[in-house]
Amino acid sequence: MQDYIERRVLEISNYMLESKGTVRQTASVFGVSKSTVHKDLTERLPQLNEAIALRVREILEVNKAERHIRGGEATRRKYKGD
Repeated sequence: MQDYIERRVLEISNYMLESKGTVRQTASVFGVSKSTVHKDLTERLPQLNEAIALRVREILEVNKAERHIRGGEATRRKYKGD
């Protein structure tokens, strides 16, 4: 793995741990695609640091479990005009 990719993976994982943000939010902050963030966190991070990867995995699981709620709220705001 190239150095700049390793740095990005570690920066993204640190951001996720600090902010507990979503993949979409993280991609926006780092200027990369959601697919890149997801691949960095699920495939590349375990190769670099398994302990951090497990903590990030927990955040991803929580976000996945809650995404239907966030989507419903966004739709409600859209049609309510908030």
